[in-house]
Amino acid sequence: MDTQANIHIRLADADDDEFILGLVPRFVEGFNLPAWRRRGECAEHVRVDLARHLSEQPPGSHVFVAENDDGERVGFIHLQTMKDFFSNAQICHISDLAVDRKHDGEGIGSALLAYAERWAREHKFRHLQLAVFEGNQRARELYERSGFGVELLRMVKPLP
Repeated sequence: MDTQANIHIRLADADDDEFILGLVPRFVEGFNLPAWRRRGECAEHVRVDLARHLSEQPPGSHVFVAENDDGERVGFIHLQTMKDFFSNAQICHISDLAVDRKHDGEGIGSALLAYAERWAREHKFRHLQLAVFEGNQRARELYERSGFGVELLRMVKPLP
């Protein structure tokens, strides 16, 4: 169990599934998505993918839950191990990170990112990476404060 800012982080178990899946709307709210993306469609895809990882627990998929001192679940992070396309080195990808809206601004996102970094270092990964929608300014600022920088820009041209 990890503690930062009175946040305890532990491996998720089956009792956490409802809480974790209940945070899926956070992935698509509070910012402008690209015009060709639909909030409901994006959220549903995230929910289905995350539910699969929770139920099947595939190798390389690790979900952690953050709790406060009262034992209340306040957020989660989903890490996946994979190979870097350019170097073939093992890396750690932050697939999902969400904080319960009631606990925004309490340092939970920062604590989860710090935990992910320590976990990745302990497991000898060379990089920690993530993806974020361009319009999600709040998340981007959090990631930049945590030392993340842009490596690639994924550009999309919708085709009618």
